[in-house]
Amino acid sequence: MSHNNKEYLLGGITSTDNLKDFFRMIRPVAITTPLIRIGEDNDGGYLVPDDLDLIQACFSPGVSDICQFEEDLAERGIKSFMTDYSVEAAPVENPLFHFKKRHLGLTNDSQTIRLYDWVNQEIPEAGDDLVLQMDIEGAEYQVLLDTPADTLRRFRIVVIEFHGLTRLFASAIFTYMQQAFRRLTDNFEVVHMHPNNCCPVRMHKGFEVPDVLECTFYRKDRAHAVISDAQLAFPHALDAPNVPHKEDIKLPTCWSSDEWQGNIQLL
Repeated sequence: MSHNNKEYLLGGITSTDNLKDFFRMIRPVAITTPLIRIGEDNDGGYLVPDDLDLIQACFSPGVSDICQFEEDLAERGIKSFMTDYSVEAAPVENPLFHFKKRHLGLTNDSQTIRLYDWVNQEIPEAGDDLVLQMDIEGAEYQVLLDTPADTLRRFRIVVIEFHGLTRLFASAIFTYMQQAFRRLTDNFEVVHMHPNNCCPVRMHKGFEVPDVLECTFYRKDRAHAVISDAQLAFPHALDAPNVPHKEDIKLPTCWSSDEWQGNIQLL
């Protein structure tokens, strides 16, 4: 690990056992439901299970200058609720788009709204399932920890771009990040992962961690038929580099198998 990445390791380095437990907890599984690509051909496109029938709405915090993901859902008749304080409106007008100028966070005020309150304001009655597609530049951990499990379970599919993952190596931050992931793995299967090639991969103690990783979660009651993880292949045939002119990053094996166990070097 380079000198530039040691400033957050001052509280100690995460133990090998804790790292092993983390990777086992979030290991992707293969499912009989095929994955499809929704959104852009590169950045802004995500793989999700082909199980979008009767989805009532998508909640999409973090709005950029593209919204092909939400446009693809709109073509299926699915409305999208978007929120972002850094922009004034959704990138395009669509009768199925509903924009709120707020950051997603831990309070409710003129600039911020909690996920729990946002969902219940827009769709107060739990009915048909929802989709969550979240790219909020590192705030995802606190939002997950703040959101009640009952609210998270309203989502059939959750797609999150996780940022700053190399901080897993810092013991002072590891538990916080692990707990955020566990909020999802308690009720969801991980069904896809794809590193964003905007940022590098760091290796430490034999573990390779991309700094930015797209993850797709599928609620366990929908993921009925889970196949052996030996059936998984990374990258998926529908994956594409986020940054087109850069080589894509293959998901390191420690995320999907136990092959790393013989290659761990203790400090």
